[in-house]
Amino acid sequence: MVLHAIRKRKHRNHNPLRVQGLSRPLRAVLREVQFADFLGVRDLRSRYGLSSDSLENWERLWRRNPIMDQLREKLAIGWVLESDNKIVGYLGNIPLLYHFGDRLLIAAAASGLVAEPGYRSSSLSLNAAFYRQTSVDLYLTTTAIEPVGRMARAFQCAPLPQPEYESVLFWVLRSHPFAEAVTQKLGLARPISAIGSAIGSVALASDKILRRRWPSPKTAVLAVTEIGIEEIGDDFEDLWRQKLQETPRLLADRSPATLRWHLDIPGDAGCTRILCCYLNRRLRGYAVIRHEPPNQVNGLRRSIIVDTLAVEDDPQVLKSLWIAAYRNANDAGSHVFEVLGFPPGIRRICEGWHPYVRRYPSCPFYYKAVSPALQKDLEDGMAWYACPFDGDTSLWSFGTAS
Repeated sequence: MVLHAIRKRKHRNHNPLRVQGLSRPLRAVLREVQFADFLGVRDLRSRYGLSSDSLENWERLWRRNPIMDQLREKLAIGWVLESDNKIVGYLGNIPLLYHFGDRLLIAAAASGLVAEPGYRSSSLSLNAAFYRQTSVDLYLTTTAIEPVGRMARAFQCAPLPQPEYESVLFWVLRSHPFAEAVTQKLGLARPISAIGSAIGSVALASDKILRRRWPSPKTAVLAVTEIGIEEIGDDFEDLWRQKLQETPRLLADRSPATLRWHLDIPGDAGCTRILCCYLNRRLRGYAVIRHEPPNQVNGLRRSIIVDTLAVEDDPQVLKSLWIAAYRNANDAGSHVFEVLGFPPGIRRICEGWHPYVRRYPSCPFYYKAVSPALQKDLEDGMAWYACPFDGDTSLWSFGTAS
């Protein structure tokens, strides 16, 4: 309940799209983004608390993106609102490759929507440009705050048909710093905050022991090795091809080239590691874990499962990988270990380890297919393998793209 209250307060007080006390909207011109706009877009994003960016990252996203050679026509890298030669609004557009059975789909992921207060009513024109794109099969918005979600619904997008995606499973690795951060967020006076932190720390540690809130090492029956992003090799291609032959689900492309491109963030202050599970010298599954840099406000560091694949969703492979991920997060000095998304069958493995749960205030994931037949297929929650690898969720430091 405390975490829910904190998150509601955070989204209420920090909303880059909310208009405050404006009598009428100001006028701006809509146009496509050019690379020369980088500085203006970066400054706009930084003024409203979005993630920092670099020109090298723009090169990565829109010039070194592996999908570029497969596009039917060149797509815009985004749109800006311009007034008096100043950028006052922005929406990025990231092309991605998806697979659904034997179909290849071109997806466009909306990213980083932001506008100056006087121009926020005009931000609908940014979204309209995004949904007017041709040569796109699927539109995705994967890091939506509440007003972004409302705009997505206005353009006939549907929320992800996996309600559990709105719930983040997490384990507290270090009780005292976590309790301190919670009391700090509540804004308590210093003496009360110190007492609350001490009590909360003891309560968390006791609850962890009593409820056994951690993965049981007895269920890890397979060996797991750790590699870096640059070591992703041909065995990942073999696993990926095998996954594509299984029950059709909407899957973001996970070929080795795409994996390396997606995970290698220029100037990244965090750390991404890949955990590999082999059986008889064959790669049977992997998990990507990202260790975020310490939060600048409360100093907490979290680790997140960005992606995982296993042949036929083998429970023993997944358990071995995620136990190794939990240990990896602990060894990295993280305070919290999180799991967002993944199909219900995979999440049930985690739920057996008694995680805490926090919910987003609204669905962060929306989609719209151009084909009515595909839209109908995607209404089935079992057609999805939704996780932080989708859209723009983990293309920047986790969770800061929108």
